[in-house]
Amino acid sequence: MTAEQARCELCEGDGGEVLFSTAKFRVVLVDDDQYPGFCRVIWRDHVKEMTDLSVDERAIFMCAVWSVESTIRTVMQPEKINLACFGNMTPHLHWHVIPRYLDDAHFPQPVWGSVQQTTSPEALTARRALLSVLVPALQTALAQL
Repeated sequence: MTAEQARCELCEGDGGEVLFSTAKFRVVLVDDDQYPGFCRVIWRDHVKEMTDLSVDERAIFMCAVWSVESTIRTVMQPEKINLACFGNMTPHLHWHVIPRYLDDAHFPQPVWGSVQQTTSPEALTARRALLSVLVPALQTALAQL
């Protein structure tokens, strides 16, 4: 392991609750009270940019991202899905897949922006309840890749 990898939180840790894992990537559920269903698709190797991957690896990675997005859309029924691949703070290739709702705390701003409103506890409870459906649905969808 290089010194850079030793300092990388996605090399040293899972980055969330691991829902699915292959030799190339893993999908984790992010522990975020305001955003039930928020997932990350994380490339296994310490790679910074999409173009560091081969064309075949990019296809594998993006198929996983699209599968997670599609499954979240089906189960969680969000208003919108945000896909983000920054890596400014954690330069290890990963995609955020975030279900968004008109009443979520930051809508219409990014989830990293300033809070715009308070989501009702009932709405958050209902979304959290869907995780018991989302997790097995993600595992089934990803196993078919």
